[in-house]
Amino acid sequence: MQNFTSTRDAKAFSNFSDAILNPSAPNNGLWAPISLQKIDFSQFPNTDYKTLTKKIFEHLKLNIQENILDEALQRYDFFDDPNNPAPLTKINHSLFIQELYHGSSRAFKDMALAPFGLLFSKIAQMHNKKYLILTATSGDTGPATLDTFANLNNIQVVCLYPKGGTSQIQELQMTTQESNNLHIFGIKGNFDDAQSILKSLIHNAKFKEELNKKNIYLSAANSVNFGRIAFQIIYHIWGYLQYIKAQNLSFGTKIKLIIPSGNFGNALGAFYAKQMGLPIEKIVIASNPNNILTEFIQTGKYDLRDKKLLLTYSPAMDILKSSNVERVLFSLFGAQRTSELMHHLQEKNFYVLTNSELLVLQEYFEATFCSDLQCLSIIKDFYQKNHLIDPHTANAIYAYQQLQSTHNIVCSTAQWCKFAPTIYQALLDKKTSDKDAIDFILKDTNTTLPTNITNLFNKPINHQEVLGITEVQDKILQLFQ
Repeated sequence: MQNFTSTRDAKAFSNFSDAILNPSAPNNGLWAPISLQKIDFSQFPNTDYKTLTKKIFEHLKLNIQENILDEALQRYDFFDDPNNPAPLTKINHSLFIQELYHGSSRAFKDMALAPFGLLFSKIAQMHNKKYLILTATSGDTGPATLDTFANLNNIQVVCLYPKGGTSQIQELQMTTQESNNLHIFGIKGNFDDAQSILKSLIHNAKFKEELNKKNIYLSAANSVNFGRIAFQIIYHIWGYLQYIKAQNLSFGTKIKLIIPSGNFGNALGAFYAKQMGLPIEKIVIASNPNNILTEFIQTGKYDLRDKKLLLTYSPAMDILKSSNVERVLFSLFGAQRTSELMHHLQEKNFYVLTNSELLVLQEYFEATFCSDLQCLSIIKDFYQKNHLIDPHTANAIYAYQQLQSTHNIVCSTAQWCKFAPTIYQALLDKKTSDKDAIDFILKDTNTTLPTNITNLFNKPINHQEVLGITEVQDKILQLFQ
């Protein structure tokens, strides 16, 4: 069923499987659903997570073979609690935190990538094709992508990360990988540079032709791939259903979802859930000092002209070019207008919504941003109340404090251990290494961590090469000579 179209070309169509394998849509766009039908979520009050996923995918008409989807969803069996991979923790009468970090990489990217990797491999095998998966990471996508694709048939992975732009734990999760089908490179640049390389290669006909000569096809695991987004819709629905059950509320009670946002994939999943009828009052976008998303949602201006990427305590959000905003624009304003806006961004480094368009956008979103000092203050305050949160979650807590309503869920996107030195600094106002910070916090709080995290410091580094931006394409082609 051709139920996807390009965000920049309404005459181009694809089905879900082809959109997963080939995320490059015509006119340099992204694949997005043509339309989303309403669904009665109240029919799922006691549905388990895997069944909920299958029901929603069926509603979306994704047409995945049942046995393949079942096998992909078995990846949740390796989460801390297979029956509840995205649990809620109550903070107070109006705030719950949804913990999205109970998979192998200890970040929310596992929620989508854990099943996505096996799903992709199975579809590739059905087509009898071998794929190179490109991924660019600001810290969390990389480890989750590498974990999910390790040793899978018909798959090679190239992962690009900004050298010095991730936490030490995140870098070790990538550079200590042992599987022969995984290739990890630091780049001399920031995440926007890494993502720009990925996008340019996906749309580079000559590069793809060179790979095709070797019977290798190109795809991507970033949230430009709608396969990621499809799985990200589910945990927002799950969170809502768990929230009203925990609070003993009737279905239809509206909540705010508060999401620390970088590339906007997490927020996009919530946006689609709201379009499908989930009772979301607003999706609150929590930014760090790289507050371009807050500016956009408050003013309608997406303006890169005077922006320089800042390195903050919440590095997964250190992004200025948020890819998935494009899918929101398409859903609200259509392919022609989206193409105009994105072309203007590419040519002029900014675009501006009309006043009426801004009002439509604000029906779904509101936003604020948090300074680094405020981030540290919130981490310390929660620590003293026996809640360990990472800096990205702290940004979202700040947004809750500024924009709270009666019912709120904060999406916690990473476990504290991935950013332990920042927590240590918040507590003691001094710096230390990841290992020393982790050891201190574990002892001070009498908590434990999975062995795959604590063992990272003893594993050999298998991927040390750092590339200049212009070296990446040639290096990838050399891998397959």
